[in-house]
Amino acid sequence: MELFTTAWTSLRSVVADLADDDLLRASGCRGWLVRDLVCHLITDAQDVLITLATPAESEPTRNAVTYWDLAPAQPSGDDPLDALTIRLAAAYHDPRLLKFHLDDVGSAAGRAARLADPQGRVETKGEVLTVADFLDAYVLEWTLHHLDLVAHLPHVPGPPGETLAASRHLLDRIAGTPFPAALSDTDALLVGTGRRAPTESELDGLPAGVPLVLG
Repeated sequence: MELFTTAWTSLRSVVADLADDDLLRASGCRGWLVRDLVCHLITDAQDVLITLATPAESEPTRNAVTYWDLAPAQPSGDDPLDALTIRLAAAYHDPRLLKFHLDDVGSAAGRAARLADPQGRVETKGEVLTVADFLDAYVLEWTLHHLDLVAHLPHVPGPPGETLAASRHLLDRIAGTPFPAALSDTDALLVGTGRRAPTESELDGLPAGVPLVLG
């Protein structure tokens, strides 16, 4: 629960401090500007709110590891939902409105997470998870998107060290094999999810199936 709050608070704080020009720079998500990614974060916050308000009685069918579906390739940017995100982001002619919307919905999602019972069960995408597992999965989501946000903004702070470490540990479990210790947490996440190609020296010891395209 604390890691979720740390990851989400850090990401929202970074967005709040972005200059208008920063929002128009490319992000680490193919085909998306930073403003498109921020718009996607609003959708993510809505997903958190909806899921936490959708209790389930049945036994969990997934956990923080199996929550993720592995896609065959990186998103191309032309998926209908991706295209909708770009159009929605462009509709925010005043960057302050985009930031306000994220802060408004994002604050509510953060409060809902803090108030939720970690052992409670919720339903999302037709699956049942404990609240703790659902929020753990979102620590990885927030951390990866924080890296996406700062990909071309070297002056903007990256994710906190504790959320990088936790996300790397979860990615190890998703891969089924730990990433080489020589890789930093950031590099393990970037290489492991296909956000950048490994160097020749990094290829040795990578888990089978890398890159893992998380969906």
